[in-house]
Amino acid sequence: MTGSVSKKSFSLPQDVAERLEREPNASAYVVDTIRARMRAEDLDAELARRGMTVTAEGQARARAQRAQVEQEWSPGRRAALRDRSRRAAAEMLDGPDTQAPAA
Repeated sequence: MTGSVSKKSFSLPQDVAERLEREPNASAYVVDTIRARMRAEDLDAELARRGMTVTAEGQARARAQRAQVEQEWSPGRRAALRDRSRRAAAEMLDGPDTQAPAA
């Protein structure tokens, strides 16, 4: 972590506390987890701003479709699609990538 930090104290359920105890750097684990949640919330907000609403029903359909794809597609094909999807989502939120593609 860089920049200023703030120390916090939390009461945690036992299963969560035990999970954190297995982490070599529990603070980094918590930060990464919360930032992932923040990115998901930012994406939901951006989709809503563009007129798309994420629903539990839609998420269930997407999970079912993903499970089907995972059974039918090779790991390499899934990885390539995942990379393209992540780049497209990043461009949607941040604008086009300004770096030149690798040769």
